[in-house]
Amino acid sequence: MVDHDSLATELFEAIKHHTPLEPLTDRFPEMTVFQAYMVQLGLVKKLQAAGRRMVGKKIGLTAQAIQQQFGVTEPDYGHLFADMIVLNGQPVAYDTLAQPRVEGEIAFLLGKELAGPGVSVAEVLAATEAVMPAIEIIDSRIRDWQIKIQDTIADNGSAAAVVLGEKLTPVQGLDLRLIGMVLEQNGRIVATGAGAASSGHPAASVAWLANKLAEFDITLKAGEIIISGSLGPAPAVAKGDQIRVEFDRLGSASVIFG
Repeated sequence: MVDHDSLATELFEAIKHHTPLEPLTDRFPEMTVFQAYMVQLGLVKKLQAAGRRMVGKKIGLTAQAIQQQFGVTEPDYGHLFADMIVLNGQPVAYDTLAQPRVEGEIAFLLGKELAGPGVSVAEVLAATEAVMPAIEIIDSRIRDWQIKIQDTIADNGSAAAVVLGEKLTPVQGLDLRLIGMVLEQNGRIVATGAGAASSGHPAASVAWLANKLAEFDITLKAGEIIISGSLGPAPAVAKGDQIRVEFDRLGSASVIFG
C-alpha cells in the first residue's frame, strides 16, 4: 500500500541531504497519478513547515513528444518556493544539486487570481501582469533520472530552482506561440524552440494548471510566478557551466553553476 506521508518524508530527506532515492514506482508499481500528487502535497507541507515560502508553480510535460515518451496525456506540476528563485546572472552552487538539467521557459507573473475549473487561455492572458524569460533548473531526487510520471510528480515535479530574467513584458500584442527561444551552454546552442512547444500556447499550460488545481481546491494567486513548461530539450549541466537563454522580444536570463 502507498503510504503518502512516509514517501513524502523520504523525499523531504532526499532534498535536505542531496541524496537520491531508488524509483518510487519500483517499490510501489501500483501508485496512481492521484496518489503521486498526494505524496507531493505532503512533501510541500513538510517544506513549508521547515520555513520555506511558496511563491508559485511549475508546469512540466507540456510537449507532446515528452507526453508520448512517458505515456501520459496531460502535463504535471510542482510548487516553487522563494529560495528557489535565482537572480539573473547569479551563480548556483552545483554541490547543492544531485543531477541537474536546464530548460528554457516563459514565466508568467500573475496580476489576478485564477480559479478553475473552466479557466481559458483568454482568462490567463487577462490575469497576467507580465511574462519573463526563465531558466528552470530541474533535479530529480530519483537516482539517475529513472523516473516514471508518478515519480516526478511525487518529487515536486523535479523542481530545483528558477532563474528569472530582469525584463517584464506585458502580453498585450504578443503571440506567445511564436516567441522563439535559444538555449546556450558555454556559448554553444544546445536547444531551440518556440512558445507553441508548450501545449500549443504557454497560456494553455497555465490554464491547464488552474483547472487541474481545482481538483485539490487550490487556486493560483495574484503575485504568483508560473513557469509554463520547457520549449526544448533539457541538457545536463556540470560544475562550471554557463547557461544562457534568449527569447525573441522577451529578453534573456543566465546562470553559472559554481
